[in-house]
Amino acid sequence: MKVKLTKSFHILLALLTILPLVLTPTNVSAASDANINLSSEKQLIKGFGGINHPAWIGDLTPAQRETAFGNGPNQLGFSILRIYVDEDRNNWYREVPTAKRAIEQGALVFASPWNPPSDMVETFTHNGDPNAKRLKYDKYAAYAQHLNDFVNYMKNNGVDLYAISVQNEPDYAHDWTWWTPQEMLRFMKENAGSIQNTKVMAPESFQYLKNMSDPILNDPQALANMDILGAHTYGTQFKDFAYPLFKQKGAGKELWMTEVYYPNSDNNSSDRWPEALDVSYHMHNAMVEGDFQAYVWWYIRRQYGPMNEDGSISKRGYNMAHFSKFVRPGYYRVDATKNPDTNTFVSAYKGDNKVVIVAINRGTSAASQRFVLQNGNASTVSSWVTDSSRNLASGTPITVSGGAFTAQLPAQSVTTFVASISGSGGNNPGSGTTYEAETSTTLTDAVIETLYPGYTGAGYVNFSTLTNSAIQWNAINNTITGTKNVKFRYALESGTRNLDIFVNGTKVISNEPFPATGSWSTWSEKNIQVPMNAGTNSIKVVTTGSEGPNVDNITVTAVQ
Repeated sequence: MKVKLTKSFHILLALLTILPLVLTPTNVSAASDANINLSSEKQLIKGFGGINHPAWIGDLTPAQRETAFGNGPNQLGFSILRIYVDEDRNNWYREVPTAKRAIEQGALVFASPWNPPSDMVETFTHNGDPNAKRLKYDKYAAYAQHLNDFVNYMKNNGVDLYAISVQNEPDYAHDWTWWTPQEMLRFMKENAGSIQNTKVMAPESFQYLKNMSDPILNDPQALANMDILGAHTYGTQFKDFAYPLFKQKGAGKELWMTEVYYPNSDNNSSDRWPEALDVSYHMHNAMVEGDFQAYVWWYIRRQYGPMNEDGSISKRGYNMAHFSKFVRPGYYRVDATKNPDTNTFVSAYKGDNKVVIVAINRGTSAASQRFVLQNGNASTVSSWVTDSSRNLASGTPITVSGGAFTAQLPAQSVTTFVASISGSGGNNPGSGTTYEAETSTTLTDAVIETLYPGYTGAGYVNFSTLTNSAIQWNAINNTITGTKNVKFRYALESGTRNLDIFVNGTKVISNEPFPATGSWSTWSEKNIQVPMNAGTNSIKVVTTGSEGPNVDNITVTAVQ
């Protein structure tokens, strides 16, 4: 969003979703239990972040890159970076330094264009504006190549893009390029499939208007060419965050919230309190009501953003950090009592054998909240709180007794609780079925090895060639049709290597990144979600130019 032209409009939209604070009595409230069901997995989290936009406001400095993408003290722990696809390829170099550093810190990078190159654009009259812009109808293929060129330029300069968007806000393009739902559908059907070496994102509606994405979801060819449904939530009411059609037809696709500022973009508003608490409240609703897998702010560094212009973390930034520092890529949201008291809002996540609980108290009185861990246990809980006077302040460890603990939530605060899980809740969805890479599989230019220790079964599989090496599991058995979680156990000494994922012969994920584990004998886990049928299925992974990790096994479970 280009704030200069849209700030007042977006403030008006945002006001529609700001709910008045309901005041609690002066005494500490008695809330219902917040039950955390560690075996009831929801969406797979891809991460949290924001955009860097050197063309409009200047690049992040080296120190600011560390603040944004590092996860140590006084750092935000962002794991997603959005960048700008300039219509002039002579300016693409501007995006490289911050993108390279973000990837080095483990972040995913995706890109959004505002306009095609000028020779691909024509003017037309739209809503009384005779100078509105659109992509020429005979330039769709050329535009797809333009996006391909950006992907390849970034790759050649050390940045493997996770995804590229077709268009930023095609339905709110007063200062960029308009697309109708049917134009977007046509591009997704006829041209998006030619975009290579990255995932394709669409349609990035400015207000999560479903008329932009419904046609894609309802068209099998367009849907096959879309990897990520991206949406902005400017003024979107929380009741409209849910998307039943996506749940019905989007199996194997990702759902990202790719731009917002909330509740406003007022000058020097980033540290206002309790206004900044609305940021974590908005994130809570995006995760719980919207089932978004990613949450991406507008400018990372701005007077209303998570980082102030001087590079310091703002109150809004600390609210984001309650999620971004602790809920890491590859974690799952798990079922939790989302509103155990009038002003208390809870979401929970698990990964790395931890449970993370984010609790927001929007009331003006402190609240005593009891949390109950189901299908798993812990001994002690660590906590961090942000309120009017504190920023991610560490609290005293809390003892868990009988699978439950009680914590005080200060007035107008956000608190993150973290505990190591014992018992059946664990790190991964359900128990599932494990399929070894070296057993009952079809190998193409790949070999079974036992050189490095730590594998399960009779060995692991090593890809032999950079491109088109493959492992295919031929007998994945499921009781019902639906979205399945596939957990890869793999090892990779350094760098990141990408694999295409096929289910029953159809590519469902392009260039899924597998980051380094540190050594060939250090085994880690990677979770993806894909659609499968009832009965027998096949899963195939194929190298895409960077060879691949050593693969030990996969575990397949249902997503609830």
